[in-house]
Amino acid sequence: MTKTGMDEKIVVGLDIGSTKVCAVAGRLIRNNKEQETLEVLGVGETNLADGVAKGSVVNVNNTVNAIRRAIHEASNQSNLDIHLVNVSFSGSHVTSVKSSGSITRSSSGDEVQVEDIDHLLNDMYRTSIPADKEIIHVLPMDFVVDTETNINQPVGRNGVKLGADFQLITAQANAARNIRKCITRNNLAQDTMMLSALASGLAVLTDEEKYAGVALVDIGGGTTEMAIYYRNVLRHVAVFPWAGNSLTSDIQAGCKILPNQAELLKKKFGNANPGEYNLNEVVAVPGLSNRKPKDVLLKNVAVIIEDRLREIAALVQAEIIRSGYDGKLLGGIVLTGGSALIPGVEQIFGRVTGIEEVRVGYPEHLEPNGRADLVGDPAHATAVGLVWAGYKTIDNRISFITDPNRAFKEEENQPIHSHNGTTGGHGSTNGHTTTGGYGTSHGGRVSPKVPDKTPEPEPSKDEGGLIGWLRKLTRPIRGNETDPY
Repeated sequence: MTKTGMDEKIVVGLDIGSTKVCAVAGRLIRNNKEQETLEVLGVGETNLADGVAKGSVVNVNNTVNAIRRAIHEASNQSNLDIHLVNVSFSGSHVTSVKSSGSITRSSSGDEVQVEDIDHLLNDMYRTSIPADKEIIHVLPMDFVVDTETNINQPVGRNGVKLGADFQLITAQANAARNIRKCITRNNLAQDTMMLSALASGLAVLTDEEKYAGVALVDIGGGTTEMAIYYRNVLRHVAVFPWAGNSLTSDIQAGCKILPNQAELLKKKFGNANPGEYNLNEVVAVPGLSNRKPKDVLLKNVAVIIEDRLREIAALVQAEIIRSGYDGKLLGGIVLTGGSALIPGVEQIFGRVTGIEEVRVGYPEHLEPNGRADLVGDPAHATAVGLVWAGYKTIDNRISFITDPNRAFKEEENQPIHSHNGTTGGHGSTNGHTTTGGYGTSHGGRVSPKVPDKTPEPEPSKDEGGLIGWLRKLTRPIRGNETDPY
């Protein structure tokens, strides 16, 4: 492959997950056929045992330290000083609220402009929500111009009234504040904060799948996130508090072993098809000090994994039905996240949901090199997607996906970033121009480096948590009603 163009922007994605923190630095390369690939310049990854639970930062100090180590490693590999990041957020507290809004344009004789859409989006960020919530994303679905409805692209149309149906993706304000604390305490600036599933979609979904209709299911450590696309537009989002850590907890309880041993069993011998193992296949798990090792049947481990994955698949199926897109997803289901690596997971989701097209999503279009090999699996889809967010958008009809007026961080009342609603010019440092994605301008945030001078308890099936969750899922959405989670 012959390289013909190299984007001077260097983008850094920072994925703060329930089990690890991963930082990826990369830039865009165009080959001789004008195809775009992502060159991974540096990767830093740190295990996070006690800092994030169910996708939410619960221990700021531990998370700050994990971020510092990951950024330091990515910085050393890429020989860059990193000051600006695109950061992920998640959590079982994340909700998707369907809402609508409209504006009356002052220049009624002219065509609708991008600035009119920006005005409408800005107004939607001021939507009244509970005081303990914060609107993270405002994403349009279908637009309305005067009396004409179901418009995909309103720019260029004549009309006085511009409106749209939106998805407002909200999070607990305290959880979002904790993420910003972790960023600023590492002397970093946050460009875009993006829901993990949306970032993963940038890395693993094709344009054809998003147009045909596809459900992305990101099975992380603490949460499973789901995003439904149809006709290239994000239509539905849901977050479930059962994911990879649930599998580990089930193995721990079912096999009566320690949590770290359960995690190791899952990674080394995990399989969602019990038929892959004979009844006499065992693995010896070390016991406590001065005690004999414990023999664990691998078939039992597979039965436990299969059981929990069936339940997650059932939640996904119930949510697809509830969203109104059952039978419309020609692109099927794309599974990503660390648990998507478990053999047999596609078959389980196919059987439970009745959807034939199920595949595991790997980060695509990576320029071949040793660092790309480190992040080329589903467990790193979010981190890679956060880098892609510097070069392509969730929705090309809008200029920004995070509140452009959130100019001050809560903790120290100092500017996080400046934003004029457009993807403005970016300053450069030693030939490298940097950005983080959606319209936020920072100059000199990544530069060639100079030497320095100096698991939470899982909900039990017997406690009614899963049954209650399923009961909520079976209740249909009505009008502008807020989703129950």
